[in-house]
Amino acid sequence: MAVPVYLLAGPEIGERNDFAEKIKADVKKKFGSSEDYLFYAADTRIQDVVAQLRTESLFDPATVIVLRGAEQIKLKDDIALLGEWISSVTPSADNKSPSDSSVLILVSDETSVDSKLEKIIPKENKKIFWEMYEDRKESWVQNFFRKNGYSVIPDAIATILDMVENNTEELRNECSRFFLCFPKDHAITPEDVEQILAHNREESAFTLFDAMADSEVSVHKRLENALQILQKILLTKNNNAVMLIAGLASCFRRLSAWHRIHAGGVSVDELTLKQSGFAAKSARIQYSKASRVWTNGQTSAIIALLSKSDMEIRSMGSAFLETQLTLMLYEIIVKHGSYAASYETNA
Repeated sequence: MAVPVYLLAGPEIGERNDFAEKIKADVKKKFGSSEDYLFYAADTRIQDVVAQLRTESLFDPATVIVLRGAEQIKLKDDIALLGEWISSVTPSADNKSPSDSSVLILVSDETSVDSKLEKIIPKENKKIFWEMYEDRKESWVQNFFRKNGYSVIPDAIATILDMVENNTEELRNECSRFFLCFPKDHAITPEDVEQILAHNREESAFTLFDAMADSEVSVHKRLENALQILQKILLTKNNNAVMLIAGLASCFRRLSAWHRIHAGGVSVDELTLKQSGFAAKSARIQYSKASRVWTNGQTSAIIALLSKSDMEIRSMGSAFLETQLTLMLYEIIVKHGSYAASYETNA
């Protein structure tokens, strides 16, 4: 009997969610039905989670709890309490028939959690979902269209990948839009992608980066535009500050790669650009603009700043979230990655 506790970590949200849904489906297949719960570690006491796991449902024979933000579980008492519950559902000489009708799925956007928490999770029940490599993303998009009866030309795939966040959850959602707009005998082109995604695009870390990197407007206008986009993101029901920062970090890592391949002012051939993730013309224009806004050194400083902001937001919670994100954008756009001791309105 498998121990009914899992740790699913890593930034590849789509595959991670698919794996969690498979666990749920297996529980329903075994027990007939289950009562499902979704909790967040930042807002939920571990005592309440364990109490729910130990309480038999009045209406369903099984219980499945998904607990997001597992990287925030650090208190010794919380981990000990989870450890006690895991021991109670682990087969052993003293516990030959443990119940497996309650299942706990710990989820984290990070690639690791507290070491003490990791130790109490069976090795075979831990899985990290890494970001896909560029070549794998291209084949994923092509296969997704093919499975739904559509074809897509390579340049269109590159344009899609430039516009959509680097996880299969977002790719699946955005690519599905085309199925409502075109017949199955239509081959999706870059122009179609611009029409469907660019003109009907929700604000995200990537549209935010685009506004921040617009070298054709003044620094104050870039800050104004970025703050407007931030407001729109924060007002959406699925806003997630950690994922927003992760998306920006991904953009600045790509900018660092752009600086690296253009070091010394040497011309870069087509193959090198494609191998470095800049196959689409739109990406080359975007990062060429961004390289005129931030130097290679400033880009490295910004990546460090984003890491610092991520840790502060995780530790302080949502009380000052908007203020922290606003200050972070100010430090990136106006201060070029330098920390601001106070908000400088005249900068």
